[in-house]
Amino acid sequence: MQNIPVIDFQAFSHGGLAAIDQAALVEACEDHGFFLLTNHGCDRQIAQVFAAAAEFFALPRERKTAVYRDAENPLGYYDRELTKQRRDQKEVFDFKAGGHISKNPLRHARWPAQPEAFRPALTGFFAAFTDLSEATMRMVLAGLGLPAEAVESTMAKGFGVAHTSAARLNFYPAKDPVPADERDAVTPLGDMALHHHTDPGAITLLLQDDCGGLQAHSRAHGWIDVPPVPGAIVVNIGDILQVWTNDRCSAGVHRVVPITSPSGRFSIPFFYQPKVDAIVEPWLAAAETPRYRAFSWQEYIRGRVTDNFSDIGEEDIQIERYKVA
Repeated sequence: MQNIPVIDFQAFSHGGLAAIDQAALVEACEDHGFFLLTNHGCDRQIAQVFAAAAEFFALPRERKTAVYRDAENPLGYYDRELTKQRRDQKEVFDFKAGGHISKNPLRHARWPAQPEAFRPALTGFFAAFTDLSEATMRMVLAGLGLPAEAVESTMAKGFGVAHTSAARLNFYPAKDPVPADERDAVTPLGDMALHHHTDPGAITLLLQDDCGGLQAHSRAHGWIDVPPVPGAIVVNIGDILQVWTNDRCSAGVHRVVPITSPSGRFSIPFFYQPKVDAIVEPWLAAAETPRYRAFSWQEYIRGRVTDNFSDIGEEDIQIERYKVA
């Protein structure tokens, strides 16, 4: 696990920063944006959501497409998502089960009628990972050296009950998920199961099975594996934390290499995202120059989501758009 530290969350909860390797945590946040979280207390919810994901993706295609996403509503099932204008080799189910869903009544979570345990498993996972994301975010901010009052201010201004966090189920089959008779109408399959990108929010908590294939890009070492570790949650830094820290932290560039296992690969990310009306801008120390201008989180996430659904002729919005010249 080259340069990807393992952080014992229970140790931090009981002993604070002195109980973990703070230097390794900070180095990871600054280099490639990835670390692993163990002893997090969410084993039951993780087992339930993995079981629900396996059962859902094994359904006949017509049962899955009954909750198909569309241009107006990014929630539901989809099998032809684009990353960097290239089609990924995966099926997804996007959902929200708490926080700020949307003022748009069309943007509601689409729940399949079956499996019966599907919705309870996903809502339980969403609630547990909302709490864990908040606690992990506090740990990262404290590890970066923010005083306690600054951590509390950041959490209150950036998140709260109106956070816009989202989650998804991913299944990477060993073959193209789009039926052969529909492929002429869609973007050709790319050369990765998931093409390189960063996540738009503050942090992402990711579950992955034991298949492997996830890679992170290190400034020092290039592409490195993020291997599965039983019971561990993968945490990666998102775009918003990179902006907040004025480029001290690196939003984790990551990809999934082609999957060859006949059984495919499952992963489940929880995207911890700011509240809907948050204005994003760097926190500045004395005499520090901002590298980004202020921008609206709502504007940013809308631009990121749109390009996932269809090719709009250009890459989706990136934080570089807001760089100060």
